[in-house]
Amino acid sequence: QKMPPSLPATINIREPRWDQSTFQGRAKHFFMVTDPRNLLLSGATLEEARRVVENYRAGTVPLGLTEDQLWRAKYIYDSAFHPDTGEKMLLIGRMSAQVPMNMTITGCMLTFYRTTPAVLFWQWVNQSFNAIVNYTNRSGDAPITPSQLGTAYVSATTGAVVTALGLKSLTKHLPAIIGRYVPFAAVAAANCINIPLMRQRELKLGIPVTDENGNRLGESTAAAQKAIFQVVVSRIGMAAPAMAIPPVIMNALEKRAFLKRYPYLNAPLQVSLVGLCLVFATPLCCALFPQKSSMPVSRLEPEVQARIREKDPQLETVYFNKGL
Repeated sequence: QKMPPSLPATINIREPRWDQSTFQGRAKHFFMVTDPRNLLLSGATLEEARRVVENYRAGTVPLGLTEDQLWRAKYIYDSAFHPDTGEKMLLIGRMSAQVPMNMTITGCMLTFYRTTPAVLFWQWVNQSFNAIVNYTNRSGDAPITPSQLGTAYVSATTGAVVTALGLKSLTKHLPAIIGRYVPFAAVAAANCINIPLMRQRELKLGIPVTDENGNRLGESTAAAQKAIFQVVVSRIGMAAPAMAIPPVIMNALEKRAFLKRYPYLNAPLQVSLVGLCLVFATPLCCALFPQKSSMPVSRLEPEVQARIREKDPQLETVYFNKGL
C-alpha cells in the first residue's frame, strides 16, 4: 500500500484554521478552543501535541501526518499552552475549563441568591475563578507581580459583593424575578473592575504591537485599552444568556407542582440550563472580536506613532493579541 504523501511544511499553524476576519471563522475556532473535552486529555497527549506542533514549526514533518491530525495537535496545544510564553497553563484557567467551571458557579449563584452569606460566598468563588482565568490568559509575556494580582483580586471581589448586596437590598420590595437578576448585575460590575485591574501592567506599559507579519514594532497603551475593552464586552456577553435565560425558565417552573414536590432538583436543573447557554455563549462571545485585533497607526500614542513612522512610513495598521 502507498504511504500518504507527506504534508508540505508550509501550513501556517500559528494562525487559526479558519478565516479570522469573519465571525463564522472565529466562532468555529473558539468552539474548538473552548471544547470542554480537552480537559480530559492526558499529560502524554498534551506533550505529544506539543511535540508535533514544535517539530512542524521547526520544519520537521513526521511521516504519515495528515492535515487534520496537524490541526488537531495545534488545537490541543493551544488549549493547554500559553500563546506568548509557551508554558503549560493552570487546568482551571484554560479556555476549555470555562464551560464546566462557569456552569457550576453561575448555576449556584442563581440558585442560592436569597441569603447574604450565600451571595457573599458564591460571588467570592466566582471572582477567585475569574482571577485565575485572567491571569492564565493574560496578553503578552509580561509577568504580573503578586501585589498587582492581590490588588486586582481584592478589588474585583469587593466590587462584586458590594454590587450584589446593594442590589439585593434594593430589590426586596420588587417582584421576585428581579431579585434573580442581581447576580448578573454583580458579575457585570466585577468584570469591569477585575479585567482592567488584572491587566493594569498592560495599561501602564502597553502591549506589543506588530505589523502583519508579526514583527514587533513597540508597546502601546492605546492598543491595551482597546484590547481590554473588547475583552470586558465579550465576558459580559458570555455571562448574559446564562444569567438571563435560566431565571425566566426557573421562575416559571417554580410555580409548578413538580418543583414544589422535588425541591432538590432546583440546583441541578439550574446548573444544566446554565451549561446549555454557556456551551454556545462562550465561543460565540469570544468570537465577537478577532483575537489578533488591529488598529490604525494614527490612533496610537504620538511617541509610538513616531517610532513606527521612522521604521516604516507606509504602515497604516498595527496588530496585537487582545488576550481573552
